[in-house]
Amino acid sequence: MPLPEPYSLLPVGEERHDDVLLLDIWAFPTGETVDALRDLPSPLSWNRTFGVVHADDEKLLAGFHGAYPLRAYPVPGAEVSCGWLTWVGVHPGHRRRGILRGMIEHHFADCLSNGEPISGLMAAETPIYGRFGYGMASTQVNLTIPRGAALRPVAGSEELAVTLEVWDAAAHGDLVAGIHRDYARLPAGLGRPGWATRETPAQRVSRDTDAPARRGGKEALRVLVVRDESGTAVAYATFRRSSSWERAGAEGTVHVREAVALTPAAAHRMWSVLLDLDLTSKVQIANLPIDDPIVSLLVDIRPAVPDYQDNSWIRILDLPAALSQRAFAGDVDVVLEVTDAMLPANAGRWRVRADAWGRAEVTASDAEPDLVLDIRELGAAHLGSVTLSSLAQAGLVTARTPEALRQASAAWSWPVAAGANWIF
Repeated sequence: MPLPEPYSLLPVGEERHDDVLLLDIWAFPTGETVDALRDLPSPLSWNRTFGVVHADDEKLLAGFHGAYPLRAYPVPGAEVSCGWLTWVGVHPGHRRRGILRGMIEHHFADCLSNGEPISGLMAAETPIYGRFGYGMASTQVNLTIPRGAALRPVAGSEELAVTLEVWDAAAHGDLVAGIHRDYARLPAGLGRPGWATRETPAQRVSRDTDAPARRGGKEALRVLVVRDESGTAVAYATFRRSSSWERAGAEGTVHVREAVALTPAAAHRMWSVLLDLDLTSKVQIANLPIDDPIVSLLVDIRPAVPDYQDNSWIRILDLPAALSQRAFAGDVDVVLEVTDAMLPANAGRWRVRADAWGRAEVTASDAEPDLVLDIRELGAAHLGSVTLSSLAQAGLVTARTPEALRQASAAWSWPVAAGANWIF
């Protein structure tokens, strides 16, 4: 559906940064002003940003959306091109006029023209994006862990060295980015789908900048680094502390931004330090994969009050390309009947054949389908965390052949849960 008259869509360059910020604070209420936000580095890729204007006032953006061009987005067993949808907003004075749908359709076309067979996003409002074919592909857990919480022992943890420093992008940026990237590439099926690296220079600078306006009244960013016996960094955590003094004494909080470890011993050492900082009573961290090491290391997870919510949403834009690029965890030979109201090229019957841990051959088929599902459910299963069997239990996948459902559900799965802790 094209944008309704008198609206039109146009590319937005960096020279319109103020207009983008103005639309953003209308769409996402904040206590900040355009003047305060202007000096913060923008994460946007300006060659992939677009605005909607009304014919009567082309200065004011009625809508806006951008895309991060991720060229190494990890899916099961592979890194692929992904157009990550971001900064989607409609001015409250222009709602309910078809602007959002028009922008989403444009985003799909833009991704396909750039060779991106999938799109991803983190949803500000979860009910919105399912109707555009995005499926919830991963779940995150947020924890509030009491200080001194007992951890199960891990061999080699005590031998690892730890340093604690104030964050310095020049000194720590490459180290942190390297560990974060390598975490998605761990061998033996342990690489984490959805764990996107900091690819674009704008994303990297924005993420590395510790501006006072972003601290929320807390201290400057800190970094904890764990090194092995050779001096190689094998884990990091970035965090801030906040103070609170009660009648019984200090009740400070450690607000962990990221905590990433490449080995079990490094994860144990990192968390041992984070859970024992002076003048604090708890550690808070969000955006963890649901099977993050700390979930298993805690002797008692109940006091950490695990809170689960959606994380990444995936939309398959080019079905045969997307399915042929990822790996499958088991042998599979099934015919899918797929519906797709927005991208008819994906609709129809597709035969998917793959050997365990290999890529699939995806071809159009006239055979009777084994499974019937919408593109939304195929996107939900794409990162390997949401199983086709669970979707069938919810009535969202119809299994014409029960054995095919068991086979496909195992093949589409992955040994570790998907996760993302930085895309915004």
